[in-house]
Amino acid sequence: MANSKYAYVRNFELPDPLLPGTFMLLRLDGHSFHRFSDKHQFSRPNDVRALQLMDHAAKAVMEEYPDIVLAFGESDEFSFLLRKSTTLYNRRQSKIVSTLTSLFTSCYVFHWPKYFPDTPLQYPPSFDGRIVLYPTEKHVRDYFAWRQADTHINNLYNTTFWALVQQGGQTTTEAHAALRGSFSKEKHEILFSRFGINYNGIDARYRKGSVLFREEIYEKGRNPSVGRELSILEKPQPKTEEKTAPSVRDEPQGETLPAEGATRDQKAKKVKEKRKQLLPSRIAIQHCDIIKDEFWDARPDILAE
Repeated sequence: MANSKYAYVRNFELPDPLLPGTFMLLRLDGHSFHRFSDKHQFSRPNDVRALQLMDHAAKAVMEEYPDIVLAFGESDEFSFLLRKSTTLYNRRQSKIVSTLTSLFTSCYVFHWPKYFPDTPLQYPPSFDGRIVLYPTEKHVRDYFAWRQADTHINNLYNTTFWALVQQGGQTTTEAHAALRGSFSKEKHEILFSRFGINYNGIDARYRKGSVLFREEIYEKGRNPSVGRELSILEKPQPKTEEKTAPSVRDEPQGETLPAEGATRDQKAKKVKEKRKQLLPSRIAIQHCDIIKDEFWDARPDILAE
């Protein structure tokens, strides 16, 4: 852009880089979604269409930004974890927040007709975004544990509340009064004794939220991270005596390793990094426990550099 006498106004722009070497956590929340859900007649206590739409928008964001390694969603919010070493947009806070939030919002609107074919949008939904930095893996795990615990607490309350209203004939005021100060055990008892509802039998999507992460696609066999058969990416090539192009799991041919004198560990690390780049992956959506160690132990790459 050509210089002009007006260019000085750029001096008022303040840099906003985020601290390097920290995990970046972006959380998006629906703005005034109580009103939005009422206006569009969402089912109570949970509308599976709305939750699936949130998952779809989150998956689209992860597909666009490979540095997002994990996402967790509940109700009208989604949290995205970016790897510790990310240099996305030079770690500029305003750029990351505005771009990812706007992409999520536009995806939500764009895919709305797929999940609500008979319910036109009455007005544009909006989401706000914020970034929090966490220095250690423990902080990251505790953050996601906090969000999943919040999912359980809110859903148990809402499930009991709407059972009292829809099946128990109480007004919303009466239902709120009946649950004020109650503990989880008491809500379980109300659901089971009065309405025959075993809360632990409710769909895990509602109780645990949605967990999105990347998993490698193997040509055949089992993916050890999920313990089930995956679809075949491509048919195995017949073996010949001549050298053929490497498959996605082969070590890269002709790859330049560190200079002579480099340690075995350095060479192994470089080969591992290159192999990881060649392995195709897809985004999996599960409704599982992310508080206990099992999820993290099976997927060490999420918090690894």
